[in-house]
Amino acid sequence: MKIAVIPARGGSKRIPRKNVRPFHGRPMIAWPIAAALETGLFDHVIVSTDDPEIAEVAIAEGASAPFLRPSELADDFTGVIPVIAHAMQEMEQITGESAELVCAIYATAPFLSADDITRGHDALINAPQQEYAISVTPFAFPVQRALRAVHSETGPGLAPMYPEFIPSRSQDLEEAFHDAAQFFWCRPNALRDHAPVFSPRSIPILIPPERVQDIDTPYDWDRAELMFAALRKDDGRKLQR
Repeated sequence: MKIAVIPARGGSKRIPRKNVRPFHGRPMIAWPIAAALETGLFDHVIVSTDDPEIAEVAIAEGASAPFLRPSELADDFTGVIPVIAHAMQEMEQITGESAELVCAIYATAPFLSADDITRGHDALINAPQQEYAISVTPFAFPVQRALRAVHSETGPGLAPMYPEFIPSRSQDLEEAFHDAAQFFWCRPNALRDHAPVFSPRSIPILIPPERVQDIDTPYDWDRAELMFAALRKDDGRKLQR
């Protein structure tokens, strides 16, 4: 079986209740649930949560929440891999079936599309030696030319992190990427072994920067709503042509 797991604990602090807070007319978690369901790839789209209200919202939006996540996997320090591995094991016990592939989908990913999820699925299927397929996006500026704050005898100042790259032209530097925080596909054995997510055995699935926004602070939320509205407006224009 193929499983989508959306981790959504109830203890968000910087944006309280962000997983079920309304975002463009729907609970935030409704958007990634809809994208997962639209793919038609999954036997189960489940939400792993410790919060009964989040579970109710997830079920109303078409996902399932067949268990509540234990408190030891719902604190501020638990990584995503143990949470996804726990959900996979629970579903294997509930269904009596073995997982073939698992897709972790972030609850605050309103820009996620069914096509992106499908691209990740196909990439991993076509590369049997790889363990993960991960959504990534390029940095807007070459990381090799990053600066850091310093303090000297004359006062506060700046210094290059990598002085050797400062004379280089931007177009001559290697492109760098970061996690788009939308989804990653994984093989069951990689989950069971807690294999590192970022490694040569992880396939990058490129997401355009205009569809990537971490949502960790109120500023992030406001920016995401503006981006979402702008993208919807552009989509409407394309449909009218």
